[in-house]
Amino acid sequence: MAKKIIGVIPPIITPVDENECVDEKAFRKLIRHCIENGIHGIFVAGSNGECMALTQKERDRAIRIALEEVGNEVPVIAGVMDSSTKRVIDNIKRFEQMGGTTAVVTPVFYARHATQEETIRHFEEISRQTSADLMIYNIPPFTGQTLMAKTIFEIAKIDKVIGYKDTSGLLPEFIKCLRHFKGTDFVLHQGSTNLAIPSLLMGADGYIPSLAPLFPKPHIELYNAAKRGDIEGTMKWGKVVDEICEIFGMAKSQTSSTKYAISKLGFLSSKVIAPTEPITEDEKHKIDMKIEKLREYIA
Repeated sequence: MAKKIIGVIPPIITPVDENECVDEKAFRKLIRHCIENGIHGIFVAGSNGECMALTQKERDRAIRIALEEVGNEVPVIAGVMDSSTKRVIDNIKRFEQMGGTTAVVTPVFYARHATQEETIRHFEEISRQTSADLMIYNIPPFTGQTLMAKTIFEIAKIDKVIGYKDTSGLLPEFIKCLRHFKGTDFVLHQGSTNLAIPSLLMGADGYIPSLAPLFPKPHIELYNAAKRGDIEGTMKWGKVVDEICEIFGMAKSQTSSTKYAISKLGFLSSKVIAPTEPITEDEKHKIDMKIEKLREYIA
């Protein structure tokens, strides 16, 4: 199987209206903007997409809209994370009915994790009961469990598991995976943008940057330079991406800062879903100034 899910694949935000329902018109425009600017794929219903804050109905609606708008232009991967194996299986079955093919699966959350084996069994049962391809998603702050490299090796042996997104921030563990899967069709994505440079230069297949829709060019140029083995170019564009990522810390909530920044594209609201801390006027001003500076710099 040739690798298809590679490159810059942002965890796309979910624009919502005043009732916290998906703003379909704005969402389609955002997806279209990404595709037209060379983004390599779309990760819908991820953490950045407020997947667990949306109602189940609206979460499914966001996934359906993304699949419809993208069609076959670029890969779409969808978050199906939930609090039990059965709930994840149900999420995937609905995703399959929509025509989705690649589901992103975390360890369950809220539960008190006792062992890594729990998550191995989690993937085994999901694989038995669904037909979609599965990507492992390691995001310890949200799940309460840090998947170690040796656990990823075991899960990767399970039928239908095709790849791994690592947002643990543990670069040495990710490097173990890069070495272990080198020369195979197993897909490896870095989920922590601040680790994109070493990860891509050492062979990662892509990365998952939240702010890529706002400034697609530097994110894509970083990926392209690293894939060419161009260290100077990688460092040049990596510096720009690092500066873009400073936006995250300009509001109390990273979700709020990200949504507000991307809303500056001009066709979607910056509204976040309750009870996320809304962005303040002072925070907006700081982000506005940063974006203005970045636009001059990138141009």
